[in-house]
Amino acid sequence: MSLNKGNLSHFFEINLAMILVGTSGALGRYIQLAPSLTICIRGILAFMLLWGYCKFRGITLKIERGHRLPVILSGLFMGAHWVTYFYSLQLSNVAIGMLSLFTYPVITAFLEPLILKTKLQRVHLFLGFLVLVGVYFLVPDFDFGNSSTLAVLIGLFSAVLYSLRNIILKKRVAEYNGSSLMTWQMAIVAIGLFPFFFWEDSGQALSQLPWIFTLALVTTAIGHTLFLKCFRYFSITSISILSSIQPIYGILLGALFLKEFPSLTTIGGGVLILSAVVIESYRNRKIS
Repeated sequence: MSLNKGNLSHFFEINLAMILVGTSGALGRYIQLAPSLTICIRGILAFMLLWGYCKFRGITLKIERGHRLPVILSGLFMGAHWVTYFYSLQLSNVAIGMLSLFTYPVITAFLEPLILKTKLQRVHLFLGFLVLVGVYFLVPDFDFGNSSTLAVLIGLFSAVLYSLRNIILKKRVAEYNGSSLMTWQMAIVAIGLFPFFFWEDSGQALSQLPWIFTLALVTTAIGHTLFLKCFRYFSITSISILSSIQPIYGILLGALFLKEFPSLTTIGGGVLILSAVVIESYRNRKIS
């Protein structure tokens, strides 16, 4: 992946996409609302924005009957992933929440052989160990009463949910426009979480609406759409390597706007986790 004049602008484009997507950490910490309600409203607003975008660009929203179940399941996993990720952010800080989530590429390497019946490679055991050591540095102690410990565990569970969503949706990405799939997933997220309006306190929803709209517009509609656009210019494995910078941008945004500065042990754990992600992505690039 050389940065010649032809793709230098695309390199900056994907970094802009990662900055926009990385705003989820700071916004997730700042929004004072139950995560289930935040994500439901995010889903509604993002659906409206993406639906309008698809109509404007003439992108079909039709999903073949045999493909609807995987799209529905992936949407449910996406919603559950976002809710647990936001809980993780609220219990700790941007650094711990984002780094816990970014274990998902290595988790995917373990889940994919189980689900898709592919062969588990030995190097994944080493990478898995590297991630475990990184997670160890993220956890201050293994007391379940400690909010940071609970945040890491919930963040890891969120990473599993995100990995399952990606595996389920993997075959469909090549057959449908990414914006079309995201539109349907946002609809499923909104419908699946709507009952929480009857169970959670929604009194502050109106006051938090501007920030949730920013989350839906900047992070989801613009950030994810721009990220999908970058798939035209880079291979999937190159995308994986480049997207590893997302937690770094997220942590910087958290430091800038929320004055949250990660500890040295958190930085050390993050380096190990992101190293495993980069190694796995680079290996796939060399193989392909």
